[in-house]
Amino acid sequence: MPAINPERLLGDLYKLRTFGTYKTGVHRPSLSPEDVASRQWLADRMADAGLDAQIDGIGNVLGKSLAPGRKVLAGSHIESQNQAGWLDGALGVIFALETARALREDPAAGDIGVDVVAFCDEEGHFGAFLGSRSFVGDVTEADIDAARNRTTGQSMRDALAAAGYASRPRLRIDPRRYTGYFEAHIEQGSTLESGNLKIGVVTGLVGLWNFGITAAGQQNHAGTTMMWERRDAGAALVRLFVAIDRRFTEIRAARTVWTVGNVRFEPGEPSIIPGRAEAILQFRDVDAAVAQRFEAALHELAAEANRAGPCEITIQGTRRSEPAAMDARFQQALEDAAARHAPGLSVRMPSGAGHDAQVVAREIPAAMMFVPSIGGISHHWSENTSDEDIVLGARVFTDAIASVLKSG
Repeated sequence: MPAINPERLLGDLYKLRTFGTYKTGVHRPSLSPEDVASRQWLADRMADAGLDAQIDGIGNVLGKSLAPGRKVLAGSHIESQNQAGWLDGALGVIFALETARALREDPAAGDIGVDVVAFCDEEGHFGAFLGSRSFVGDVTEADIDAARNRTTGQSMRDALAAAGYASRPRLRIDPRRYTGYFEAHIEQGSTLESGNLKIGVVTGLVGLWNFGITAAGQQNHAGTTMMWERRDAGAALVRLFVAIDRRFTEIRAARTVWTVGNVRFEPGEPSIIPGRAEAILQFRDVDAAVAQRFEAALHELAAEANRAGPCEITIQGTRRSEPAAMDARFQQALEDAAARHAPGLSVRMPSGAGHDAQVVAREIPAAMMFVPSIGGISHHWSENTSDEDIVLGARVFTDAIASVLKSG
């Protein structure tokens, strides 16, 4: 099997970490100056590896293999959440790059190759999976016109112009070119570490559904308005949360999760009864039928709250990604490769997070592989994985891809 170069692999990962360093992690939001610099560095590294590299009109970086035979697409993303970890996304891109180099350097690899991709904005600074969705033809020019940075309010058009990408065409996938897509990632959970395991073979990725919830009441004086007179939007929203948690607990599946990630009362003063309250609710599951059941329950609970009064509750869907199953043959290839490099230390498992793989899976067969996250921590600057686990994961990843390509 093709041999990776551990020093080169780790060197690239640690170099990528210098773009937007924040404590022991990185702060590299999509299309920020640090992100743009990292994309150019990556394109240069792709070119050094003999790939035909380009950055497209939405910020995707694609390095195409010149090998004449069968190919896979592999990669992830390189932007980060705000003040977050150095491996989330970046690990998958550098694994893909190292796999491409290992195949190119192996005389026994023949004419097979790997195209390496770093999708823009998987983390959703401007929208949901905009880079990978653009690559599969699911982003319109109107979508880009409407996209705004969730933190700064900057338009995506302005950010693309500042990066120098605005006049470039957006790349589209050619499904005929690829046997499939492979993505590696840190687990972002504790299943592997707690089980003393080294490789997670992903069976499927969750769908992620977000809803905005609004309660409309009457702003009034907190000292002179009696309790029976109040139309307290904050209290109405809190009562709804309790009902949601109770109902969702009754109807959940084994791995269903839900989160109230943001709550805001207006005007938010201690002596004023809130006249309006807003929240964002998210739930996730690998089964679309479970998500549909949750959505129906959410609307039923809102209707019950409106009948009871005294405030008006409205629900609006704001983001939705569908679950995706990973290819069975690719799962087996990853499992077989793990058995060769780390016997007895792999497990099949679903992903509780969304990834670009579920978007690419709409067009070509896809696979995902996890390596352990120390302490199960991710989306935080202390996120980490040992060098030993990184190198082992890269060996398994490269072995699996080579096996798939050689088997046809």
